[in-house]
Amino acid sequence: GYPVAFAEQLFRQIRGFGEYGFPESHAASFALLVYVSAWIKCHAPAAFLAALLDSQPMGFYAPAQLVRDARWHGVEVRAVNVQHSDWGCRLERAANGQPAVRLGLARVAGLGEEAARRVAAARAIGGAFASVQALAERAALARRELAALAAAGALEGLAGHRHRAAWEVAGVEEGLPLFEQPRFNEATPLLRTPTPGENVVADYRQLGLTLGPHPLALLRETLAAGGIRTAEEMLRLAHGTRVRVAGLVLVRQRPGTASGVTFVTLEDETGVVNLVVWQRIAERDRRALVGSRLLWAEGEVQREGDVVHVVVRRLRDDSLLLGELASRSRDFH
Repeated sequence: GYPVAFAEQLFRQIRGFGEYGFPESHAASFALLVYVSAWIKCHAPAAFLAALLDSQPMGFYAPAQLVRDARWHGVEVRAVNVQHSDWGCRLERAANGQPAVRLGLARVAGLGEEAARRVAAARAIGGAFASVQALAERAALARRELAALAAAGALEGLAGHRHRAAWEVAGVEEGLPLFEQPRFNEATPLLRTPTPGENVVADYRQLGLTLGPHPLALLRETLAAGGIRTAEEMLRLAHGTRVRVAGLVLVRQRPGTASGVTFVTLEDETGVVNLVVWQRIAERDRRALVGSRLLWAEGEVQREGDVVHVVVRRLRDDSLLLGELASRSRDFH
């Protein structure tokens, strides 16, 4: 019953909103999310990190990058520990009065949520655990669950380093004890303390991140011998300087509007390096670009105000160097 002219006008308005209104409203809502997220990250960085870690998998960055960024901004992050950790991350009071983030048992590969919640419940009821055997009995943990905790370094407060923790887990008696105090005093074995590299490898394998030294800090002597600059050093180089850099690959992006250009972000122990890879280089060195965990790049420094990139001339996959961290041909993923 509407006039044709009115109906056509209404149709044009609806079509106009469909072409413009949705992008506009989407942009407005996204801008609000960005602002609120930035405000929380600025004023409550510990809570922001804990929330992001407990919401994984999500977002653009892996937990290792989130933790490193938070630590660079002054947030204290504490290791997974059966004497303190719950299933999710929790906030504790740091020495300076600020919140610190205690990593949750959810980060431990091979440990289910039900088992982790039994650990937290047993600790809440009976207090701290006296031994690995007591932990096994009070939280009803199987040996495979204890082994996952030991490999993650979560038994450090009970058994010391990872090797000693694994030894104690191997000696746990599963099932209900036949006697009230089935305890025997045994000499502590003289097991070798894991090297820093071995701890980093184990951290990545069991937790997906490390609170120890950055992997590239352990490789810096080798990298420096090959003429590789750190991210911090690169920021001081003049425009057009030929440079070699290397780092863990954080991000690979190839926007549809970038005419085939790939943008790569690398991370070392001093910061991040942004690479610009032209399509010709990307096609020639595709295997290294797509498959590297540790990526080596040679190119030229490009400065535009405070923004610094490396325009890549050559790429190489140096991921095999990561295996040297364990000193026993072990690698992390």
